[in-house]
Amino acid sequence: MKTLVEHLSQYAAYHRDTRNILSHFVGIPLIVIAVATLLSRPQWAAISPALVLMVACAVFYLRLERRLGLLMTVLMGLAVWLGYRLAALSTGLWLGWGVGLFVLGWVIQFVGHYYEGRKPAFIDDVSGLIVGPLFVVVEVGFLLGWRKDLQQAIEQRSR
Repeated sequence: MKTLVEHLSQYAAYHRDTRNILSHFVGIPLIVIAVATLLSRPQWAAISPALVLMVACAVFYLRLERRLGLLMTVLMGLAVWLGYRLAALSTGLWLGWGVGLFVLGWVIQFVGHYYEGRKPAFIDDVSGLIVGPLFVVVEVGFLLGWRKDLQQAIEQRSR
């Protein structure tokens, strides 16, 4: 299994343009909420595909690093909670929110990659789909001045 630095460095290599990174700050959370919403409707004893996916993601993040894994688990939990709330709406509203957020999130992503001049990371490695949300959280942390050691390690590997 790749390390945290390896995953984030590979992802960062596709995301060097500031406009692209900023587009991910909006697009990826919208996509995560959309997926949580769309997968929250079918439920068996309050367990939905969204909850199962969230647990699988949490295990992945926790194996990479405990602190970030805990933060990601909380954030994914919030997305699933919101997804459950939106899934409780009428079918039309549930689909409207889920599909609408999904499409809007991807449009924003592709606009960012237009500025980057490079295809999204997941096209070459599907693990980019799970690393993307982690990348956003870590980049926000870097903007707040935290984890300079991790930031330097990623920057050295992604050049």
